[in-house]
Amino acid sequence: MSTEGLVEVVLPGKVEPEGLQIRRGAVPSAGPGQVVVRMEATGVSFAEQQMRRGRYYDQPPFPFVPGYDVVGTVLTVGQGVEPGLVGTRVAALVKVGGWASHVVIEAADVVEVPEGIGAAEAETVVVNGITAWQMLHRKAGVRAGQTVLVHGANGGVGSVLVQLAQAAGVKVIGTASKRHHDALRERGVVPVDYRAGNVAARVRELAPGGVDAVFDHVGGRSVVDSWGLLAPGGTLVSYGSASTRDDTGSKQWPVIKLLGRVWLWNALPNRRRAYFFNIWAGRSLGKDRFRARLRADLTQVFAALKRGDVTAQIAAQLPLTSVADAMRLAESGTVAGKIVLNP
Repeated sequence: MSTEGLVEVVLPGKVEPEGLQIRRGAVPSAGPGQVVVRMEATGVSFAEQQMRRGRYYDQPPFPFVPGYDVVGTVLTVGQGVEPGLVGTRVAALVKVGGWASHVVIEAADVVEVPEGIGAAEAETVVVNGITAWQMLHRKAGVRAGQTVLVHGANGGVGSVLVQLAQAAGVKVIGTASKRHHDALRERGVVPVDYRAGNVAARVRELAPGGVDAVFDHVGGRSVVDSWGLLAPGGTLVSYGSASTRDDTGSKQWPVIKLLGRVWLWNALPNRRRAYFFNIWAGRSLGKDRFRARLRADLTQVFAALKRGDVTAQIAAQLPLTSVADAMRLAESGTVAGKIVLNP
């Protein structure tokens, strides 16, 4: 074995970014059915911003190693795993554990990254790409010629969502702060300034008959407005509650309130649907179906990236040991795209 060691980031409790700890140790070994991946890129997603505040819906007890997804090269394989996997670049959705130089993953959970896609590029579309693809195609079932509203069109998920929607022939209205409008216009998105107040009225001017789908990560009050903007037969996909990120109190309550609202709306005879999207909800289908679906969807997203339908938006790349700076930058709301951590 080489002389390299393990470097990982530990979230010890509810701390400011500076409170994240760097821990060093021995490189782990792969158990039966597992692989050890040498991390090449991992990222800062909204989940870690919530976890550090103790507000992610089902986070593990502190202390733990965060890191929602990871891209890297298979270093070693455990018993029962195809030895030919060694040296292959793979991606995986892990929920926690990705912020480490070496990550132990079930072999069934890794998806091969196609030739010609760099690690950082691939990283920008793992959690964001799967989320965007599933919401667009599995939940909303968008079709060419439709119009959709994407909140936070310049964000991690939002920017991928916009591009996948356009690749499907869908017209996109996107909310973002003023400074991102030119970039959105260049992409063919009709931008709306969410800071200018009354977003709903502005969207109604642009789509008097309503929109066919709304993708809302804001939660709270925004979801009610989003529901009101739907055309008959339209779909609301709510996938987070950014508006409650800094709240204190129950982390379950905003979600429960939202689920109650969604349930009520779906019970009304109004030909519109609302979904609360959670990437892990598919696990109720059983592990094998969940994995097969994840693999199929990520494969589609990688193909879109390769074709150029989706451009990887890397906001910044920082070393793993500068995770506090990366976290601060992600939370500043000043960047477009994904903040990537490298070993």
